[in-house]
Amino acid sequence: MFKAKIKAETLKEVVDVISALVDEAKFNITSDGVSLRAVDPAHVAMLDLALQKKGFEEFKAKECELGIDIDKLKDVLKLAGAGDILDLEHDEDKNKLILDVGNITRRMALVDTAGMSDPKVPNLNLPAKLIVNTNELRRGLRAAEAVSDHVALIASSDSFEMVSEGDTDSVNLKLPKALLKELDCKENQKSLFSLDYFSTMVKAIGSTPEVTMYIGTDYPINLEFDIAEGNGHVKYLLAPRIESE
Repeated sequence: MFKAKIKAETLKEVVDVISALVDEAKFNITSDGVSLRAVDPAHVAMLDLALQKKGFEEFKAKECELGIDIDKLKDVLKLAGAGDILDLEHDEDKNKLILDVGNITRRMALVDTAGMSDPKVPNLNLPAKLIVNTNELRRGLRAAEAVSDHVALIASSDSFEMVSEGDTDSVNLKLPKALLKELDCKENQKSLFSLDYFSTMVKAIGSTPEVTMYIGTDYPINLEFDIAEGNGHVKYLLAPRIESE
């Protein structure tokens, strides 16, 4: 059983985060809220999302799983205006999700969850922690996309750097400690990542002003940020590209 009301803006945040990695997802629903974990088809990136019941306008549920086609949710959200609230209800008999937007009702067939696993989040004790302004990060990525398809993230005790080098040009974003909300890094750390994946993740952060990053040398990056006015939390993991000697 699942019945809820949610702001269109909140559902859009959730959909943007998920669609950055996968087209379909298994929503694990309990009386406390909604969660999901997913790995992208190439097994390069992972998502761990939790939305508390406080993130909904109304929420009533018992434990269940809903397999949802994310593109279909996007289609429904296109019908919603600013300030709209969507009604969601699981029709257990027909195994469909019923969504009401204004005077429109969409009955959405659910995806079979039998083949969808719940991947375990690896316990990465990464040595560097940074809290970075999201807009600064986005601006650096826009510059990097013009010159290369990969980006190096470098943390030291006094700064954070993002370096992208192409065949002829290079781009460098350097943020000293004074421009970071937090920087905890005792030894220099550096990892190389796919710019396409990393940029897509950062774009999915939405209006959240800051993102927390945990990095280590040649380790995955862990990006964390809040959604739904602090009632939801997202963790992205992205595997590094190991540089050849």
